[in-house]
Amino acid sequence: MTATVMTGEARILIADDQPDVLEALRLLLKGEGLEVETVTSPAAVVQALAAREFDLLLMDLNYTRDTTSGQEGLDLLNRIRSHDGNLPVVVMTAWGNVDLAMEAVHRGCGDFVLKPWENDRLLSILRTQIQEGEKRRNAQQREAEEKQELAEAREIQQALLPKTIPQLLGYEISAEWQPARVVSGDYFDVSKCSETRAELCIADVIGKGMPAALLMSNLQAVIKAYACGAALPRDLAGALNRIIRGNIMPGKFITLFYGRLDAAQKRLTYTNAGHNAPILVRRDGSCLRLATGGAALGVFKDWEYEQGEVEVTAGDRLVLFTDGVTEARGGNDEEFGEDRLIEFIRQNREVGAAELQKRILAAVTAFCGGNFHDDATVLVLAAGPDLP
Repeated sequence: MTATVMTGEARILIADDQPDVLEALRLLLKGEGLEVETVTSPAAVVQALAAREFDLLLMDLNYTRDTTSGQEGLDLLNRIRSHDGNLPVVVMTAWGNVDLAMEAVHRGCGDFVLKPWENDRLLSILRTQIQEGEKRRNAQQREAEEKQELAEAREIQQALLPKTIPQLLGYEISAEWQPARVVSGDYFDVSKCSETRAELCIADVIGKGMPAALLMSNLQAVIKAYACGAALPRDLAGALNRIIRGNIMPGKFITLFYGRLDAAQKRLTYTNAGHNAPILVRRDGSCLRLATGGAALGVFKDWEYEQGEVEVTAGDRLVLFTDGVTEARGGNDEEFGEDRLIEFIRQNREVGAAELQKRILAAVTAFCGGNFHDDATVLVLAAGPDLP
């Protein structure tokens, strides 16, 4: 029979209370180019695993304290799994049976070999288990690296969002976001250009996670370059669209609402690039949607955007939001929906921006049980002077 050849260097720990068995296994594995360390008791196994790393543990189930039941080896398996859940373990026993084998597998061993063993079969099992263990360790390392990258990306993204929301006399502005993942594809910003002028925006990248966050970071950098300039909202949207179009992947796009608030004139000039139309609830409870604009950013190369104007006067409440708010689903798979959001704003229009924003997110969170499938962002503009 053709011998199984081990490839690469691997370190194996062998545990057995019989010196002749240890020596036979040591010679067999050494001949395959493997580094071998031997121990004779469960306590020595634990000490060896704590002292250094191994690619595989080959261990007997029976020791001098209990030479027949395998219980001593099964107890050792539990201790090993608490130390290293990825270490491949192959068990050996001269008293093996199906029930004992299944119990060993249940407690975390990768395979089971009876004494006396066949060299080729044993080597084949060890090679397979070493390869599987390496795959698990590599996957675990990649997962740890990805978590670290995502944590760093979240810190960067949070740094891009406004730490404090600037305010204008006669108005209150408040915003909050609820990312569905560690990093978000939502974005909002408020820039105070003068004592009577502020610019506010909200955006949403199709998709979630790191790709969406990277694209949103690109948008944020461009918006910062144009904010508070002379360009009208429609012209700003056109410039953003051309830049994003040149950088975006096929099939991706960004929705954006951008508004310029003139506090002296109590007027908001805006453009809507394919975003969920903000909801303006008047003091008397009537509702207006701000939809004038054009296509989402990155879809068409030379889109000419329109812009709208609307008065925002005392008692009005303007709510900007992303689709993670209205598409949040309840236990019966029903969406929170725009109609429910409009009615909620109407019923809570007496409160200021910060309180209204807080109530909206609390209501949506309660509706979906905190299980957001998409990033959710809310930005509220409340007009005074009758602010609480």
